[in-house]
Amino acid sequence: MPSTPPISDPERIRALAHPVRLELLDFLGDVDEATATECADRIGESVASCSFHLRQLARYGYIERADQRGREKPWRAIKGGYDLRPQQDLPGSATAVAEVAALHMARETERVHRYLGQLDRESAAWANAATVTSASFWATAEEVAQLSEDLRGLAERFAGRSDDPSLRPEGARQVRLFGTVNPDPEPAAPTGAQDPDSPDARGTTDRSTR
Repeated sequence: MPSTPPISDPERIRALAHPVRLELLDFLGDVDEATATECADRIGESVASCSFHLRQLARYGYIERADQRGREKPWRAIKGGYDLRPQQDLPGSATAVAEVAALHMARETERVHRYLGQLDRESAAWANAATVTSASFWATAEEVAQLSEDLRGLAERFAGRSDDPSLRPEGARQVRLFGTVNPDPEPAAPTGAQDPDSPDARGTTDRSTR
């Protein structure tokens, strides 16, 4: 759960708009620290590519150098995570957040597809424990903001298990929680005036009031 100040600067946000950088952040979030070579082994990229993207992540404040291990120079994620928040009066901020969020959603969707593709190899307990669910309801912006906070805090009950394997119960596996809470998009504005008695106009009115 992010505990650092929200990031609204478009340049900093767009530094994450690359699949390799998101893969690197995921990996560094799962381990204490890792070198570019260890990152390359994990995500399947070249060491040179990982080194470049790690430096860019450090430049924009998402990761930092860990203590040197002999000749090795590992990296670690910044404590507290990161929280991307659009600032409506800052040009490009909302667009940058949308770009990174869309990329993140595509990656998470692919991950879920991979899991579902091997569901027949899972035990009954694990197959029934996982869920893909959705809900629709009416709420205010304040209520949705609180719901978003509640969702971000759900995983806090498992805090510490990534850093300390002794806290993991027997049979524990790494689990991912991915959720999105958002209102339906506003209907597009009409492109031109219509005769209110025309069939097209009546059809539009009917659909919007059901």
